[in-house]
Amino acid sequence: MSKSLVHVRADRELCKGLASLHIGGVSGVGEGELSQEAADVMLARVVWSHLVEPGDAVAATLIDILGAGPALDLVASEVNARSIGAAMKTALGCADNNLPLSLRQVSAGMKRWLPRLDRVAVLADISLAAAAKAHAVLPESAAWPMRLNDLGPHAPVMLWARGEPSLLSQASLAVVGARACTSYGTYVTADLVSSACAAGITITSGAAYGIDAVAHRAALAAEAPTIAVLAGGVDRPYPSAHGALLEKIASTGVVCSEVVPGTAPTRWRFLQRNRIIAALSQATLITEAGLRSGSLNTAGHSAEIGRPLGVVPGPVTSPASLGCHRLIREYGATLISNGADLRELLGLSDLEVLNASEAGGLSANGVDQPRESAMHRRVIDALPLRGWQTVAVTARTAGADVEEVSAALAELELLGCVVRRETPNGGDVQWSQKRGE
Repeated sequence: MSKSLVHVRADRELCKGLASLHIGGVSGVGEGELSQEAADVMLARVVWSHLVEPGDAVAATLIDILGAGPALDLVASEVNARSIGAAMKTALGCADNNLPLSLRQVSAGMKRWLPRLDRVAVLADISLAAAAKAHAVLPESAAWPMRLNDLGPHAPVMLWARGEPSLLSQASLAVVGARACTSYGTYVTADLVSSACAAGITITSGAAYGIDAVAHRAALAAEAPTIAVLAGGVDRPYPSAHGALLEKIASTGVVCSEVVPGTAPTRWRFLQRNRIIAALSQATLITEAGLRSGSLNTAGHSAEIGRPLGVVPGPVTSPASLGCHRLIREYGATLISNGADLRELLGLSDLEVLNASEAGGLSANGVDQPRESAMHRRVIDALPLRGWQTVAVTARTAGADVEEVSAALAELELLGCVVRRETPNGGDVQWSQKRGE
């Protein structure tokens, strides 16, 4: 492929495939359009995404200096490191000894990248992305989340995204923690995520078992957007058991990755994935992390780029919380105990909290509204959307005691969630869900 990519230009075959990935905003090109210039930029980024491993600072620096297309031209031409050094010198107008990359670094990069140059493989990447209905989100695009630029030379060369890419730029909270979380960790995480969602915050996590999945599901339950950042391709659900969860996230939020579709997740890619979770978010919340938890890696990335760090530890005797206690002791992480603490960590103003309250999420004084109890939820689910039902039938449907259901219905009536009606001749009172006007 190397010779076919010299003076990188998207031919008719490539333009057709790239157009299906286009989301508009590249080099001034609008939605549904793709000029030759925009196609060339996109192709260069797609090829670089295929060539490099996540976090390749040499490639990112070279692209930043020369541009994605010209840098790829030089690599595809298989020139020596000295020629690339000369191109950087011209672009920067500096002496050889002031170049941000040494010739040795460039030479080592060429050895990593050249074996992956393959036109057929790039076409396969594009086909897989199109089949997965993925978008190419480029630094040149209006959809690019600018917070990723805080990673400097370790920023991804592009993102592949399924869902709504614009969500990547919204106010976001990273939530990560133990895979083998406790019931306490599950409850607290769901409670805090609900509070964040009520304040208009998008939840970002990695779709792993444990706290990650709890965070995503709590956001979905709150009908709030959530972002899943994967270590493999966006067309490869991982873990596979979370396939349905990731489909739901993609339908209401966004699933993204920096590696090309079809790529398998590896330990290195998981660790590098964590820097994107941290960078996309305004702050990071860690719930129940052991001393060897991957969540500490995310916390490290957050601290390195200056993101606020909050933790929810368990007991000091719990191995699942030793990492959280270390973050408090050594990194100055903030102990988060309620929604107000979390909103303070996110830097939400009183006006923002008030706006959220007017949307129905919080009380006017910024205090969390009481969470809907499990019994309330069961009773509401047991009531018909249309029509009426007795307490006995509702209790049987909910699988609960009649007295518990009667008490719950009385409380729900006061909250305005259900309505009741008396039946003629002293029959049983009947109940129904309250429908919007």
